[in-house]
Amino acid sequence: MVPVKYIFFDIGGVLGTNGWDREQRARALEHFHIDTSNFQERHEEVVGTLEAGRITLDEYLDITVFSERRDFTKLEFRDYMFAQSQPFPETIAIARSVADGCRYRVFTMNNESDELNRFRIDSFGLCDIFDAFLSSCWLGVRKPARMFYDKALSITQAKPAESVFVDDREQNLGPARTLGMHVIHYKSAGQVSGELAALGVEFNLEGR
Repeated sequence: MVPVKYIFFDIGGVLGTNGWDREQRARALEHFHIDTSNFQERHEEVVGTLEAGRITLDEYLDITVFSERRDFTKLEFRDYMFAQSQPFPETIAIARSVADGCRYRVFTMNNESDELNRFRIDSFGLCDIFDAFLSSCWLGVRKPARMFYDKALSITQAKPAESVFVDDREQNLGPARTLGMHVIHYKSAGQVSGELAALGVEFNLEGR
């Protein structure tokens, strides 16, 4: 087996909670007493544009939430939205251990809006772990489009056979698998640790 040199981690669902997925949206709609059907229709129209970096979060909120008068401010909604993000310390510890010693190059590959992505990278403490962040908002395309993976591999100059991609959604692993990357379908930190070790990735979690 060709030795692994590059390891790619999804953020939402792997390194932490999802940022603005179904469960986070549902909590926000209930908290602010927003009509679900009206919001969902507007959300579906623009979420792809948001995560591809072609509109700002302010524009997204103007379309989906603040198309009518509200008894709360945009800042209040944004703060609640951002507060839904919580790190998964055990998986982050794995990524940090893999990055230690500079034997491997580590990256993220995720779908996220620019503003939320920056907040999560900072609040999860990811800047001192990862070599680069390959996010849909900066690549201009979202997983599972094949172009996303082509761009990620081109930017990092990673060879698929030397690469591992960890994601919690099978549909996002399919294109990586087709390209020849090793894939790990995230279920738990312990499972990821075991599968990385089985691929010959060396890291030490003692003391973390």
